[in-house]
Amino acid sequence: MTIVTQQRNANAFLCCYKIVVMKYIIVGGVAGGASAAARLRRLNEQAEIILFEKGSHISYANCGLPYYIGDVITDREQLFVQTPASFKQRFNIDARVLTEVLSIHPDTKTVKVKNVITGVESEETYDKLVLSPGAEPFRPPLDGVASEGIFTLRNVTDTDKIKDFVKDKKNGRAVIIGAGFIGLEMAENLHQLGMHITIVEMGNQILAPVDFPIAAIAQQHIRSKGVDLKLNTTVIGFEKETTHLKVLIKDAAPIDADVIILSIGVKADTRLARDAGLSLGDAKAILVNEFLQTSNKDIYAVGDAIEFKNNITGNSMSTYLAGPANKQGRICANNIVLGNTSKYHGSVNTAIVKIFDLTVATTGVASKHLSKANVNHITSTTHSGSHASYYPDSEQMTIQVNFDPVNGKILGAQIIGKDGVDKRIDTLSSIIQRGSDIYELMEFEHAYAPPFSSAKDPVNMVGFVAENIIEKRLKVVAWDKVSQIEDDDVLIDVRTLDEFNNGHIPGAINMPIDDLRDNFKMLDINKTLYIYCQIGLRGYLAQRILTQSGYDHVYNISGGYKLWEACNAESSIY
Repeated sequence: MTIVTQQRNANAFLCCYKIVVMKYIIVGGVAGGASAAARLRRLNEQAEIILFEKGSHISYANCGLPYYIGDVITDREQLFVQTPASFKQRFNIDARVLTEVLSIHPDTKTVKVKNVITGVESEETYDKLVLSPGAEPFRPPLDGVASEGIFTLRNVTDTDKIKDFVKDKKNGRAVIIGAGFIGLEMAENLHQLGMHITIVEMGNQILAPVDFPIAAIAQQHIRSKGVDLKLNTTVIGFEKETTHLKVLIKDAAPIDADVIILSIGVKADTRLARDAGLSLGDAKAILVNEFLQTSNKDIYAVGDAIEFKNNITGNSMSTYLAGPANKQGRICANNIVLGNTSKYHGSVNTAIVKIFDLTVATTGVASKHLSKANVNHITSTTHSGSHASYYPDSEQMTIQVNFDPVNGKILGAQIIGKDGVDKRIDTLSSIIQRGSDIYELMEFEHAYAPPFSSAKDPVNMVGFVAENIIEKRLKVVAWDKVSQIEDDDVLIDVRTLDEFNNGHIPGAINMPIDDLRDNFKMLDINKTLYIYCQIGLRGYLAQRILTQSGYDHVYNISGGYKLWEACNAESSIY
């Protein structure tokens, strides 16, 4: 049979049946919505697909916006992944920007929409609907918050306004309200433009997803750049002066500013879902099941506006990250076209941020949040080189891991350093996602050459230290327990005399590790001993010498003097 005859027979067969053309509507673009739309087209060429976006742009690199403001990215067009025209040409998707969905009517499977330019309203039917409304920046109801020169940053339109406003103020004063990821990125980029930066944070540290020790190191670095970082500081309002703005501070003097960036968090945009009768969860976001399906079987949801179970704490959570949103879009489209066959396994909130010369990364759950959720865990801190120390330009990174004290399951990890942070956090993220443990870290096989790592990679070292803790070969105490050492206990600094004289924990005696075997007998065997070195290794060796010599009450200060110094300095400021 010829190919032509085969095609004729196939066409005749299809003519006997009515082809059902599905109609999919996506509400909201950017990461989740645009990803879902493109995947729907790849799976169903015949479907009618309409994407509604109330903003001016359907798909753009929102994570790159601060860097465009700071002139790191100079070509504005590089921010755009797709335009309505390119979406139509490549994917045959009807992308309607500046069109707001006013309401969803699940009973009739229709949506009511309005063109925000003309005001004309219309109605569209759907077979399946995808909600990707995102989250809105929180704008506090404070006096003066609507003044000219006060901005939030969420989209390209916000970016254009900020960039235009600061172009003539490159030696001016910028105040960033909130020290989260976006706030810190904006601080760095406005600093790069030559502006004088003040960061105001109501909490006692920057970066709420990380623990204080990691934040403390970053805070010292931020201050070293001449940035005025104000923690435990509450903004109570704003005033517009003739030539500038004033940020009003509770129990303190106002701060003068030429531009103010509000970066104090976001909240899920749930209005459409709530009005349509869809279920919201404990986190006040759209509740979805493992297939990203809402409480209505024909409506799915993705991105910043949804919530799901945190597999570590068991609590409900949202995540405001582009990576998960993109993956959710793909999974959601699979389930719409192929049936509910693809499960979303949740997020471990893996995130990374550049803070001037340092990189901070996090995955899983911080120790403070594990404690709040009553999850039993141990925290360990290690310092390792980004690559072999004998190869030029090795940079030290600090890694903190939180793990189950019984089975070694890794629950969270944070890293701060200059080089190699990204690949280590990705390794730890993968292990946490799979519910694996510190024993896998011990055997993790990495690509090794002196420019890239050491024979024992920093993640291997994390595993080794954690195993020593679980096996009780190493007993650790956190930096903040040092102040609780009793007068009858002994605090021992096992660094060299020169290191000791350059700075040490008050009350410590110096007993260098290389002389310890000759001197430890002068220590009272019945007393509790607390040991530290610079970063932890020599302290561990000293502990092994002492415990194998009959000293039963020996503890190592986790992270060593380096971590204690950073944390103590930052905590003493306030």
